[in-house]
Amino acid sequence: MACRGGCCCSLGSLNEDNARFLLLAVLIVIYLLCGAAVFSALEHPKEKQIKEKWVQRFENFALKYNLNKIELENFLRDYEEASVAGIRVDSIRPRWDFTGAFYFVGTVVSTIGFGMTTPATIGGKTFLIFYGLIGCAATILFFNLFLERLITVLAYILKSCYERQRRRKGVLPYDNRRSSSNSEVDSLSGWKPSVYYVMFILCMAAILISCCASAMYMTIEGWSYFDSLYFCFVAFSTIGFGDLVSSQNMNYKNQGLYRFGNFMFILMGVCCIYSLFNVISIVIKQLLNWILKKLEFCCCHHCQQKVFRSRRNVVMPGHIRSRRNISIETDMINDSETDGRRMSGEMISMKDFLAANKVSLAIMQKQLSEAANGYPRQSGSSARHNGFSGGVGALAIMNNRLAETSVDR
Repeated sequence: MACRGGCCCSLGSLNEDNARFLLLAVLIVIYLLCGAAVFSALEHPKEKQIKEKWVQRFENFALKYNLNKIELENFLRDYEEASVAGIRVDSIRPRWDFTGAFYFVGTVVSTIGFGMTTPATIGGKTFLIFYGLIGCAATILFFNLFLERLITVLAYILKSCYERQRRRKGVLPYDNRRSSSNSEVDSLSGWKPSVYYVMFILCMAAILISCCASAMYMTIEGWSYFDSLYFCFVAFSTIGFGDLVSSQNMNYKNQGLYRFGNFMFILMGVCCIYSLFNVISIVIKQLLNWILKKLEFCCCHHCQQKVFRSRRNVVMPGHIRSRRNISIETDMINDSETDGRRMSGEMISMKDFLAANKVSLAIMQKQLSEAANGYPRQSGSSARHNGFSGGVGALAIMNNRLAETSVDR
């Protein structure tokens, strides 16, 4: 990314991966600062109001019943400890019977961690360390395998719709068999669904699951619909604040059916949101690449202007003059002609994006995959033939699935 003309810009000494990493780190810090400012402005006045109200009620209660404030504070501290252990004024279900313990381990391995139930014994805390280590790893593997199958189904459906659309336009014959003489049919072997289509479908699925689950929680738990939607996002995204937790009352109408529905909604929601997060991460990476190209172009253009101003009375070489007339649009066109990339205004496909933005982590992923399978991948596989790199993890799984489903059977 070094500038022409002998200058040294701030990004010139960095390769593309390091520049992307630093840019992402800066954007995350800015994102955190903006989020902190917004939440502080929204929530801090409410916090001060509640605190002032509590202090006033505490003073009035102590005066009314002639209680010692220190003793009353100690009593409230004892109740806070009991509340952490699951003791409430209102009757709730036991947290450490088998049903409550099963709900707890589900929040552990799914990394939701509501926090309303925590182990209090040394033995329980020690067991949780080893239990969570294996359980969280196994659950993440399950989410990755779910994403693999989900992307397979989505790619197959989108490709079928694409082929049907081309047949209606008369581009493809209605005979589904591949013909070596038909270049249009052969061209479909490299087709990939747009990442934006996949993101849109996953987003619609997440909204549908959240709306259905919110209707159930509003009816059974007595929450408002907005609070139910809030709980769905906090639970499905595995943030798990614990301010709202489902299935905590002693008795429900159709209790067994409700707990089964609660389990299924949380499972489907977590899987769907996990997949959506991975697809959004691809879009974010695409945005980072676009920003880096813009920064590189602006920096190089500024440095070239300095060179041209210093040599305005000198006859410039032909290759420098031609470079001066190239705009960012023509530069992108040249890139798309040489390496198969799309222009920035177009919908980039999975293959175009992932093949054009390989990172050094792919080498480690390939080694991990070979160690897990017990044998190295064949170099002549269809995935390698289509330009896809092997590996493990969400992005690599999505990569390989899209490559496999793109080949006509």
